[in-house]
Amino acid sequence: MLVNYIPVLVMMLVGIGFGVFAVAVSSILGPHRSFKVKRETFECGMPTEGTTYVQVPIKYYVVALLFLVFDLECVFMYPWAVHYRKLGLFGFVEMLVFMAILFICYIYVWKKGALEWE
Repeated sequence: MLVNYIPVLVMMLVGIGFGVFAVAVSSILGPHRSFKVKRETFECGMPTEGTTYVQVPIKYYVVALLFLVFDLECVFMYPWAVHYRKLGLFGFVEMLVFMAILFICYIYVWKKGALEWE
């Protein structure tokens, strides 16, 4: 039974070996000289003006995470839509429960003010 996994193990070892080999060869053969120009900040071919560090508001990340969560929920609905007729009434009720939970989560996020951009 474990004999079937030998090709997978070999491919993993080849991949890891290639990665280690590439890093080792580049560190041995690559240039090691550091210049002042290499240490300067670079942005679109032009010298930067003003501060190079801009703090991103936490609301941006909250909205992005909420988008990912609700987008993944839509991905779960696709297989249900494909096999809708085979699932019958049980599948329909199951999806109604799923949509109800999703709607309750949406109302909670809305009431908490996570969707408002101030």
